[in-house]
Amino acid sequence: MKRRVVITGVGMVTPVGNNTADSWEAIASGKNGIDTITRFDASDFPSRIAGEVRGFDPVDYIAKKDVRKMDTFIHYGIGAAAMALDDSGLAITDDNAERVGVAIGSGIGGLPFIEKAHEGYLNGGPRKISPFFIPASIINMVSGHVSIMYGAKGPNVATVTACATGTHAIGDAARLIQYGDADAMVAGGTEACVSPLAMGGFAASKALSTRNKEPERASRPFDREREGFVLGEGAGVMVLEEREAAIARGARIYAEVGGYGMSADAYHMTAPSEDGEGAARCMRHAIADAELDPGDIGYVNAHGTSTPHGDKVETQAIKSVFGDHANRLAVSSTKSMVGHMLGAAGGVEGIVTALALHHGLIPPTINLDHSDPDCDLDYVPEEARSMQADAALNNSFGFGGTNATLVLKRV
Repeated sequence: MKRRVVITGVGMVTPVGNNTADSWEAIASGKNGIDTITRFDASDFPSRIAGEVRGFDPVDYIAKKDVRKMDTFIHYGIGAAAMALDDSGLAITDDNAERVGVAIGSGIGGLPFIEKAHEGYLNGGPRKISPFFIPASIINMVSGHVSIMYGAKGPNVATVTACATGTHAIGDAARLIQYGDADAMVAGGTEACVSPLAMGGFAASKALSTRNKEPERASRPFDREREGFVLGEGAGVMVLEEREAAIARGARIYAEVGGYGMSADAYHMTAPSEDGEGAARCMRHAIADAELDPGDIGYVNAHGTSTPHGDKVETQAIKSVFGDHANRLAVSSTKSMVGHMLGAAGGVEGIVTALALHHGLIPPTINLDHSDPDCDLDYVPEEARSMQADAALNNSFGFGGTNATLVLKRV
């Protein structure tokens, strides 16, 4: 029999807030976090806008001497994990350390650090390569550092599934608890690749919005005038615990992880299948795993990237899964405010979904000004909505045709 898993702590670093409270308040009130890039000179790039994290100080969470040994994605991941653990009240001790694990992934990892290291090599040869280059850049070092800092000796893994990373990390971590490999997991995703190579690569594939003169209106999921996603960055990490143990220690519970689904499109490197069959299959798996019917779901936190094809396909997939009930769903995209945070997206959006259930408040989709006949669901336009859903679904889909869906239940 599977053990039940609940969310007892959450931590976020986003373009609209350097902590959970500020991020949730901004997202719930429809605040935009997209602006002109300041991280580097982007004047020669087709897309010159992003959802940058601003004012985050890693020294709040990491010893000053160690900060320079890590890429920024590690800073964000450690910060979000520290917030989540503090929020949960879970103490990692000698008695439980082997039963507490970490599963924090990233879609791209330390690309900015790699860029700088390569520049140093070109200018000064191999002697200019830092001894910290490898551990500063590789994706599993977020989980590694969190484990070392807190003494968590349980499963220590890092998921890498492009834009589905955060959701896969949370779902896989929940499974580890369900089947007894751990009693608690620190899980989520982190990303910090607002850098020349990342921006140039996505721009070359024609994936990005070029609404450079109106950055605040560039990320517009499901809107008729959407023309690409906006790159974002940050981290979203949660503490998952076995339900009975969490109750026994008096933990506050935000939501229960009721179901987890995975699938592959097996179709194209970057584009979803035309009819959304892979995404629909993923949602069905998650709903079945939660032992629910589609009609039990009240809210869908959509992948909703603001790409012309992706938003249309996700809408078709939702209709396929929910049938007539699709018209009664509240559906919204956090990416309209913070951009597409790639490997961190599922972590942040999973937390947003849990908080939506916990507070009875559905965050909006902003910049939804023009109705698209191919995107005709209730996307909660512009303003948050008071709504007490019993269960919600969170979608994440990544390059390579990889799909992940979580079903969360209100407690």
